[in-house]
Parts: sequence; structure tokens; C-alpha cells
Amino acid sequence: MPPLLTWDTKSQPPPIQGQIKTESLVFPKGVDYTPLAATDFASNRLILGDNLAVMSALLPQYEESIPLIYADPPFFSNRRYPARIGRGEDSRKPKEWQLAEGYADHWEDIDAYLDMLYPRLVLMHRLLSPTGTFYLHLDWHANAYARLLLDEIFGAEQFLNEIIWVYHGPSPIRSAFNRKHDTILVYTKSEKYTFNVDAVRQPYDPTTIKTFASSKKAGFGKIPDLARGKVPEDWWYFPVVARLHNERTGYPTQKPLALMERIILASSNTGDAVADFFCGSGTTASAAMKLGRNFITSDVTWRAIHTTKKRLLSENCAPFVYQIFKSGENTAINNPPTQTASPELSAMIRLVNETIEIDPTLLPSLDFWEAGIYTPDQIYHSVAQAVRPLKKKTAPDRLSIPWELAKQPLWIRLTQIDDEQVQLKLD
Repeated sequence: MPPLLTWDTKSQPPPIQGQIKTESLVFPKGVDYTPLAATDFASNRLILGDNLAVMSALLPQYEESIPLIYADPPFFSNRRYPARIGRGEDSRKPKEWQLAEGYADHWEDIDAYLDMLYPRLVLMHRLLSPTGTFYLHLDWHANAYARLLLDEIFGAEQFLNEIIWVYHGPSPIRSAFNRKHDTILVYTKSEKYTFNVDAVRQPYDPTTIKTFASSKKAGFGKIPDLARGKVPEDWWYFPVVARLHNERTGYPTQKPLALMERIILASSNTGDAVADFFCGSGTTASAAMKLGRNFITSDVTWRAIHTTKKRLLSENCAPFVYQIFKSGENTAINNPPTQTASPELSAMIRLVNETIEIDPTLLPSLDFWEAGIYTPDQIYHSVAQAVRPLKKKTAPDRLSIPWELAKQPLWIRLTQIDDEQVQLKLD
């Protein structure tokens, strides 16, 4: 038996009453939209809610069914991370950035942090398939505690890798070596697990190729297949997102797409479900979609869900369902929302044939706006969206809609930078 990490308040996940309810179906750019689309369309899921409750609610459908789970929880850094929501700002002048609340990684003590982490790890283990792989992404603050918890939950013999993600960047540290790596702990549930070795091979370094070309004795007589490439070591270098201008969403602690792509390619197959219950900026969902996988993602903060949804819309994602965890016995979702537009605002949006036009004066405050319909079961079908590009200050001022919707009651949703959402019905 491995040594157990104990603390006074350690406990298993508590029973939580509630349900995951569908708020809307989203068809980016109208792709794959059909008026008869079923409301249980759930190959790709974006869920707003505390992941302890969300995972509990998913157990009846997904227990021991998810092939790959990646977790990037708070790190026990005891910091608060704001999100950048401005556009066209100078990255070298942080005092001028427009900021909003991102998420807080602040805890009373290590016991409080472990009270958050432990029951969630237990639930992720339950959701993971018998041949699945689990990746836990942390850093020096708490990875040693997490290793003991994972040994307990999975079994120490199921430990597969300790991956070190290294990166560069400025640091205020002057009394020690700069801390420039994260730790990713990898566990499997059995000896049978997916590892697509050829999908993650990388080219040999040019100096290695030159060495083998010049000497048959290089490598102590072993000659690798230089054309095929090598399996990556357990230390990975990927630049942080701050250096990847095309990936920036403004969400704090965003992880690079290439890192998630390697994980997904190695430990899942086309058509598999990939889950991330601390989805943050949506990197896992984005990578899964690009690689032909399905995603199940959730987060407790509106900012994370908003960022992920906008990102998926920008990338022409496959259709996905947006859901909300509702606690207690009353799990109904109030659609249409009670916050509707004023007559003055309604007059600034109009339908001309099959095009919706919006007054340009509304655009600076919007991150995106969308058009759709409500089905009889009061679920919103978003079938056209205008998203503010990363490097531009406003979203497009017009949307084309499918011709079959032009004769139906259309609802317009305006999602503002500061987390407000207003909707109106086009008469």
C-alpha cells in the first residue's frame, strides 16, 4: 500500500442534487443546422457549473466511459488572475489593459485546497474508462501532494509519466533559480491503455542526423530510423501563450494548443470523447475539435465559458450543446431570459431579406452576437454568429441567416464584454 495523505477534513465526494439542463444548441456558421435537430444533441458539450456537481450529474451516463481526461485545476498559487478583455492594446503596457475578473486561486491553507482537489480527482477516476488515461497539470506549489492522492486513487502501479513542460519568460525571482516549468502527472486505469506512439513522433535534431551520417559507431552501434523520427522525451518545450499572438484569448493561465494536441494525439483516437472539467480558455475543446475528437468541458465561471464559446465560434467548431447545472429540485431553465432589450435597442437591429443588420454604434461593447430561434421546448438554436476577431475592435455588423429561418420568429442575443447578455425578438 502506498503512503496515504491525510488531513482533518478529507472526505469523499458528497451527494449533490440537481441536473444538467440544455440551454442552447450552437451551430457555428450554421453548419449542420437542421430544423429537426434533436435537443439531446450532445457529442460536444460545454457546461457551466461547479465541476463537482457537473461530474456527479454525468456519472449515470459516463461512468467508466471517457477515454481521456485532462485536468488543469488551480495550482494553489494563492493569487487572483484577471482576464484581459480589451482589443488593440499594447502588450508592453499592462497598466493600460482593460481587465475583468478571471478566476481566483486563493485558499485559506493547504487543507482547504486539498478539500477542493481530492473529491474531484475521485470523480474523474470514476468517469475514466478502464483503458483510459488521466493527465493532471500542476506546478511546484501542489504537485507533490497530488502525486500521493493519485497513487491512492489510481494505485501507484498505474503511474505512467511525470511530464515536465518547460518554457521561457520573465521572472522577478533573484534569490533562486527561475521557476519555468509545470508538472503533468499521467496515470492509467489499467495496463491496457491508448498510446499512439507514431502520432507524436518528432524529427531528430539536425546535429543528431549529422552525427549518424558521419560515423557508423554513433549510438553505440544502434542506428535509429532517422526518417521516422523519435518519441518525445518526458520533458516538453512549448512557448507560453503570451508568446503565441494568434492563440491569445485574454484568459489567464491559458495553455498552448500544441501541448494539448500532443496529449490528445497520444492518448485518444478519432471519435473519442476528451474531457476537461477545468476548461478555462477552452484549449482542450479547441484541440479535440481540430483532431476529430469530441469534447466534454465545463467550468464554474462565466468568464471561462464565455471565452470557450467565443473561441469555438471563431474556429468554426462542430456543433455543440451549451448546458447549465441546476441544483435542487427546480431545475428548469428560464428561457427566454427575463433580461430583454429596450425598444430603443430593438430599433437598432433589423432584418433585411436574409441578412440581419446591427447599428455599428452597438459593436464596441460586444464580444459576439448571434441569431437563432427557440424550439417548442424553449431551447435556443444559435444558427448564425458574428464574433469580434482577436486583433480587431468590433464584430461584423451583419449576419446572413439560412433562408428557412427568415420567415420564423428570430431572437438576437448580444453578449457584451463585461459578461452581460441581452436578447431581443425581431418582429
